[in-house]
Amino acid sequence: MGRLFGTDGARGIAGGELTADLAMKIGASAAYVLGESKKIKVIVGMDTRYSGDMLACAVNAGLLSMGADVIFVGVVPTPAVSFLVTHLNADMGVMISASHNPAKYNGIKLFNNKGYKLADEIEEKIEHYILDEKLPECTNIGRYERDENLKNKYINFLYTLANDYNGLKVVVDCANGSASATAPTLFEKLNVNAKIIFDNPDGVNINDNCGSTHPEVLSSYVINNKLDIGIAYDGDADRVVFIDELGNIINGDYILAIISNDLKNKNRLNKNTIVGTILSNLGLLEYCKNNDIEFITTNVGDKYVLEYLRDNNLSLGGEEAGHIILKEYCNTGDGPLTSLIMLSILASTNTTFSNLTKIMHKYPEVHINIKVNNKNDFATSNI
Repeated sequence: MGRLFGTDGARGIAGGELTADLAMKIGASAAYVLGESKKIKVIVGMDTRYSGDMLACAVNAGLLSMGADVIFVGVVPTPAVSFLVTHLNADMGVMISASHNPAKYNGIKLFNNKGYKLADEIEEKIEHYILDEKLPECTNIGRYERDENLKNKYINFLYTLANDYNGLKVVVDCANGSASATAPTLFEKLNVNAKIIFDNPDGVNINDNCGSTHPEVLSSYVINNKLDIGIAYDGDADRVVFIDELGNIINGDYILAIISNDLKNKNRLNKNTIVGTILSNLGLLEYCKNNDIEFITTNVGDKYVLEYLRDNNLSLGGEEAGHIILKEYCNTGDGPLTSLIMLSILASTNTTFSNLTKIMHKYPEVHINIKVNNKNDFATSNI
């Protein structure tokens, strides 16, 4: 059986690989597997893609058909869904998003009652009922509620973690995605001089020459306006990259180095360990070695980083692409939260962002996809 779920949910071209029928089956099968024959409550959110309404309606119909009660929260960041699942004592979360991909794609991410992305074995059970075995009939139809104001609980949670940022000059790129619904309110509350850009989604402009995968415009904006820092989210705001005052792009490896150094100095880096992936730059490993920090490598995917953090009581991990998990505060990658932590570090050190990044030297790297007939034919090794 081929897998529907990749490292970050089920994903494909909306209306092509990812149809309304498949979305409904995912919702129904997930409700059955996670519900375990009991009534469950599910939080459902989406990003700003034009296909989001279609897929959300289909997922919701599938959930309701298996007796799940649905609370639809509208456009929110992915970490907001994870947060609301735990805050509202829900049993499951669903996020309709294809993250950093263009608007024609969409996806379905699933969370358990702790706000964690589902383990592979649970996704395989869900796939079994989608592809191989018919679900049993259910006459206990669920109830539907729509409450888009619940995003304010996530915004308020972030604000409780904010510090005095000394009026830093900031620009925030919302990628015309989920952050458009939360970043303007959040940054208006903070002691920063913030400009919000790419926060006018129209259903098709998400990640379109903006956001964390296209930070060139943001880089020019920082330089031209002589700002202290630029912040770029992806379409569902679970990842972030930064721009320093010189216009340099600061990716997830730099972010891990800067935050781990701060946590270590505060004796809050559990076991003096951080978790990355097989794509982490050699420079991050060298930084860890030089600073007596253990570096753990997992497979690509923030869900695998999170699983290791959770199972080993660790506090920090992430990916080069900008998924940063601060386990003390959240159970998934959280771009807005990472932004607040980075702003706090920058404001407290009384230096420039480019000086902060000197903590790590990034080595040149090339990523190449290689097709193999058998994964055992391809060997890997740790450097």
